Amino acid sequence: MKFAHFAHVWGKPGMTAAERYAQLWRELRLCDELGFDYGFCVEHHFRRDESWMSAPGLYAVGAGLQTKQIRLGGMGHVVPLHHPLRLCEEIAIADQMLGGRLEVGLVPGINPSYFPPFGADFADRRAVTLEFVEFLKAAFAGDGSFSFDGKYHKAKDVSFAVSPAQRPHPPLWIETRDPATLAFCARHGINAGYFFLFPRPHAAPRYREFLRLWQEAGWTRKPNVAYSTVVYVDETDEKALKVALEDAGRAYRGFLPACETKEELQALQNEHARTFEERGEPGAAEVMRHLTDPDYLLAHDLVLIGSPATVTRKLRDYAAEGLFDTFFGEFNFGHLAEADLMRSIRLFGTEVMPALRDFAPY
Repeated sequence: MKFAHFAHVWGKPGMTAAERYAQLWRELRLCDELGFDYGFCVEHHFRRDESWMSAPGLYAVGAGLQTKQIRLGGMGHVVPLHHPLRLCEEIAIADQMLGGRLEVGLVPGINPSYFPPFGADFADRRAVTLEFVEFLKAAFAGDGSFSFDGKYHKAKDVSFAVSPAQRPHPPLWIETRDPATLAFCARHGINAGYFFLFPRPHAAPRYREFLRLWQEAGWTRKPNVAYSTVVYVDETDEKALKVALEDAGRAYRGFLPACETKEELQALQNEHARTFEERGEPGAAEVMRHLTDPDYLLAHDLVLIGSPATVTRKLRDYAAEGLFDTFFGEFNFGHLAEADLMRSIRLFGTEVMPALRDFAPY
């Protein structure tokens, strides 16, 4: 298995943005020392009460200055919000600045509120993102000029001043549970992954088909399949639950608009749940209804909280059930004190990771 420090870079009460980023660098320096494989961040916009990370390229370069080995990137760039040439240039320069340590996550975006200020079309977001993969591959196919004539992206006789350090381009990821997108990823050699909102038993058949299509496409390496959720490790189960369980219920509160009462919050969760039901995903709808209920999340094995032995056992079971080989752990969530946060990362790195390194769920 492989392991990532995954950060929404949630805003923290009482912290300035600069202080929050400084804390993020302390987390990543420790992860680098412990041998984490990856560090990833999101691209979110326009919410002071939610994520303070809208620039994955800056995250990658800033983190690269703090670390030596860990591979870094956004998970991911919200492709429809970017000019394709500008995004390619930023990817190339970031990879050079990182000495070839860049990973590139690409996502269509799930929050419609991001799109109007950028003049972007939410309805076509998936098609725009998938076409960008082909644009990027054409752009980095050689050192000369390139042209591209797609429905959404066009370029004519364009040459870049800088090419990526990794040739032809850094590894690509698309987090998705959509079968058609997974088939596209298999054809194009793109790593994939999913978030805990989509139940692992429902995800496994889709990823089993993804692996079959990957093999059919003739790729010689295994793909990475990622899974992301909250994780907190402490000396004992009792201590871990006391410190972190309540915060697990706050971990993803930022996904929903601000409101003043529990009743309003539940109404918002129910509204989002209906959207999942309309998409034919009743399991995701049920998780959404209980997104802020820590006892539900724990009882249904949707968050990892416990001693090193407990977290190791559960993570092995999760990976086998959900067919993933890369864990994206969200360590900094809720109102965790930094001392607890750093102890959790250290215990995960020194006791959980070594126990699972040789475990291969597929």
